[in-house]
Amino acid sequence: MSTFSTGILSLRGVGVALCDRHHVEGIRLVIFGRSATREGIRLHSREDFAGMRTAGAVAAEILDDLCDAVRPGVSTGEIDDLTRTMIEERGAKSATIGYRGYEHASCISVNHVVCHGIPGRKRLEDGDILNIDVTVVVDGWYGDSSRMYVAGTANRRAKRLMDVTHDALMLAIGQIMPGNTFGDIGAAIQHHAESHRMSVVREFCGHGLGREFHLPPNVVHFGRPGTGPTLIEGMFFTVEPMINLGKPGTKILQDNWTAVTRDRSLSAQYEHSVGVTENGCEIFTLSSADRFHPTNWRRDDA
Repeated sequence: MSTFSTGILSLRGVGVALCDRHHVEGIRLVIFGRSATREGIRLHSREDFAGMRTAGAVAAEILDDLCDAVRPGVSTGEIDDLTRTMIEERGAKSATIGYRGYEHASCISVNHVVCHGIPGRKRLEDGDILNIDVTVVVDGWYGDSSRMYVAGTANRRAKRLMDVTHDALMLAIGQIMPGNTFGDIGAAIQHHAESHRMSVVREFCGHGLGREFHLPPNVVHFGRPGTGPTLIEGMFFTVEPMINLGKPGTKILQDNWTAVTRDRSLSAQYEHSVGVTENGCEIFTLSSADRFHPTNWRRDDA
């Protein structure tokens, strides 16, 4: 689940924000007994990776199983009810139910909805594309992931948007290794999207996570290479680019959750939770069934 990219995040009262890489290299501090950078980005132990691996696998498995439920005529509320049941059956908890008053086990964002779509009575129509975002808590660790689905058959432009968004995420993940910066992540996404004449949403971003849902840093999906904090082994965060076919502008509806494109152009999003390793990164939310992208699971089901 994305967070707003503007403003300053708070780590239990400690204000943090993105800063230039020269201010973070080689610097660590301890916040409440945990190692962290000056910006408050927590550095986890190698043992912590096991907890994130388990939580991420549960989130990915649920999203895999939802592939069969997405079809024309099904309501987003019915998909959310199924998601809630799947979480409970696995002995996990939903991170979103009760979060700031939110009442659902998923966010389901259809067509021009960018993120934080609220499940309800809306029934899917043939050709609809949708993002389903699920965060689970397993033994205190948060597994957060989202991906795109198609109800029926998507048109060519929608397929191209999903392809570009998926590839932008994977190109960004390819930049995640010690010594690179958060700016390298954002730059990879922005360059790929804009090279295909699409736009990157600025108002929402990825975030740190671990034993809490939202932690520093803000992981923005645009930027310049070599800027922002340096990546250090033990950082956990999400990368979740939102790409629009039209202009990047968004607005929040009166429910104070749903974000939509201002020009009503289609929007797509993919999200993985990752951890920085000694030589690169580990993706905690990989699909064991290779169903992360509709191209894959529709090919396999054909």
